[in-house]
Amino acid sequence: MTLSQFLSQLFATAVSLLLAPLMLGWVVQLRAWLQNRRGPGIFQPYRTLHKLFNKDSVMAGTASPLFRFAPYLIFGCMLLASAIVPTLSTDLPLAKAADAIALVGLFALARIFISLAAMDVGTAFGTLGARREMFVGFLAEPALLMVLFTSSLIAHSTSLKTIVITQTHKSFTIHPSLIFAAFAFILIFLAENARIPVDNPSTHLELTMIHEALILEYSGRHLALLEWASALKLLAYSSIGIVLFLPWGISTKGSILSLLYALPIFILKLLIFGIVIALIETFSAKMRIFRVPEFLTIAFLLAVIGMLTYILLGVKAS
Repeated sequence: MTLSQFLSQLFATAVSLLLAPLMLGWVVQLRAWLQNRRGPGIFQPYRTLHKLFNKDSVMAGTASPLFRFAPYLIFGCMLLASAIVPTLSTDLPLAKAADAIALVGLFALARIFISLAAMDVGTAFGTLGARREMFVGFLAEPALLMVLFTSSLIAHSTSLKTIVITQTHKSFTIHPSLIFAAFAFILIFLAENARIPVDNPSTHLELTMIHEALILEYSGRHLALLEWASALKLLAYSSIGIVLFLPWGISTKGSILSLLYALPIFILKLLIFGIVIALIETFSAKMRIFRVPEFLTIAFLLAVIGMLTYILLGVKAS
């Protein structure tokens, strides 16, 4: 790895760190505008992180070292996931590690540790949130794999780097399989990022919250890391959607200059993703937890239909 590649990867990682809270603030602000409210401003997540990092962490006396270590590991997993997805360039050192299965494994590792940490203290709400988080993950991860495999069939590889190169270097083609996969991905996106209709990220009602129940016992810098990790997860899933369905504009060179050219296009795509999320959340209502299996089953079936569509059309064409 040359110095130029190292600096380019460092730049891409810094972009992910800085854009993640902004992406979250953009979605919250859009929701406020669509609901005829003023809203807190797109820079509110930065102010929240600054406030939390300057507060002391208070922990329960029964907390184990796992409870203290989990926020750092979860933050590291989300940062690595957002850094290896080739949204700015396919020629970065970490882009080679962006395998679809490994990426799902990173999300699963973070989910396991946040669930264990929530149950560690022994509170009822932490255990409730952990059970619900694992329940959603159990249904969402297979559906996400099916979406990734649909794109992998087109590129003949599970590497996101290869998927981008295959999609951008061929003539523009509308794949019916990707249309099914895109709808499935939107449903998975909402479930995995605790968005309406699966979860309400702004609620503190004990009987309905999932994500908030997991982090209820955290404070100070630990809570700041978890909130930042949540924003990074939102960015990482948006980046995966860009790679799978809107890969055009991603550079194939690893220089700083090429990244600077690709950055405005990436930001524009994130703005579009934020608009779609805000519209869905504005025109949807929070569903009961018992309806979530039906919601994610639809996502899984759409992804499977996408795979079958590609296979059947491929057989017919041959």
